[in-house]
Amino acid sequence: MTGKGLKLFLGGDLMTGRGIDQILPHPSPPDLYERWVQHAEDYVTLAVRRNGPIPRPVPFHYIWGDALAELERQRPQLRLVNLETSVTRSARYQPDKGIHYRMNPANVPCLTAAAIDCCVLANNHVLDWGEDGLVETLDVLERSSIAVAGAGRSAEAASQPAILAAGPAGRLLVFAFGLASSGIPATWAAKHEGPGINHLPDCSTAGAERVVAAVNAHRREGDLVLVSIHWGGNWGYDIPPEHVEFAHRLVDEAGANVVHGHSSHHPMAVEVYRGRPVLYGCGDLLNDYEGIRGYEAFRSELTFMYFPMLDPTKGSLLELVLTPMQIRRLRLEHCSEEDARWLAERMREQGSRFGTGVRERGGRLHLEW
Repeated sequence: MTGKGLKLFLGGDLMTGRGIDQILPHPSPPDLYERWVQHAEDYVTLAVRRNGPIPRPVPFHYIWGDALAELERQRPQLRLVNLETSVTRSARYQPDKGIHYRMNPANVPCLTAAAIDCCVLANNHVLDWGEDGLVETLDVLERSSIAVAGAGRSAEAASQPAILAAGPAGRLLVFAFGLASSGIPATWAAKHEGPGINHLPDCSTAGAERVVAAVNAHRREGDLVLVSIHWGGNWGYDIPPEHVEFAHRLVDEAGANVVHGHSSHHPMAVEVYRGRPVLYGCGDLLNDYEGIRGYEAFRSELTFMYFPMLDPTKGSLLELVLTPMQIRRLRLEHCSEEDARWLAERMREQGSRFGTGVRERGGRLHLEW
C-alpha cells in the first residue's frame, strides 16, 4: 500500500485469442468454427486494413502498447483482468458455441509482460475448448504465478477466492462469479469432482446469499474484498434493476469493497454506493474487433484502464482514475483528445442516474460522486 491507500488496476475483458494470438510469437492453429470466419488470420487482415501494418511476430509486450507506461505512472499495487480466453493447445472446441477464443500457452508471457497478478476466469469463453482446455489454462497460469478466481478443477476450487497480498498484513480477496445472462451455459458450472466455473444462474436472493456465504467463509479482519461478476449482454447501456439491487446487496451484506462488472464490449456507468465503487461494465480491455462492422455507435475500440484507490482502513473509495485508451493495430494506445471527450460524455450521461460524473485532467478522467 502507498501512504494514501491501496491502488488497483482493473481491466475489463482481455481477449488474447484469435487475431491477437496469431500475431504473437507462437500462434495457435488458425482454424475457426464460426459462421462467417473460418481462419483467425482474417481478424488480423481486418485490423491491418483498418489501421495499418502490424509487424509479425510481435514481442509479447506489444499488445499492451502505451498501457505499460501508464501502469508505470500509476504504480498500482495489484493488477487484475477478466481473461476471456482459454490458454490451451486443446483442439476440442465446443460445437454449440459460435465463437472460440484460444491462446497458445507459449504466449502466456503477454500476460506477465504487464505483471498481471490475477485473472478472473468466470466468463463465457474460458471453456470454449472444453474442460481439458480449462484445466490446461489453470495449469499454465499457475506455472506463471498468476492467481485465478472463478474457475477450478472442482466446484470447491472454483468457489475459492484469489488471495492477494496487499501490503503490510493486508489481503485482497477476489471472488468471481459468472452469470447465465452473459451467455454462460449452466453445464459450464464446476461440479463436485469436475472442472468448470463458479456459476450463478441469476441475481436472485439465493445468488446473493451464496456470495455472502463465500465471503464470510474466508474473510479475516482487515481484509478487503473485490467481487468480480461477468453479467449481462454485450451491447447497450441499460443496466437492469436487478443488477443494481444485486450490487447493493454485495456491498450491504457481503461487505464488498469493489464490485467489478464486465461482459459489455464498451464501458458502462460507474456508481459509488455507500463509499464503494460499482463498475457495472468495464468494457473490453483488448479485443480483435478492428474492422468488424456493426455496433459502431458504441465505439468498442475505446476503453478504460481503471485505477481505484481504496482506504485500507475504512475500505471506501478514495479516488478513481480512468485512463482512456484505444485499441489500434491489436494493441492499446492513448486515444485522441476528441475520443477522450467522447468517452467522458458517455460516462457523464450514463452516470447521471447514480449521481456520478467525471472531470478531465491531464488526459485522464477522475470520477466525481
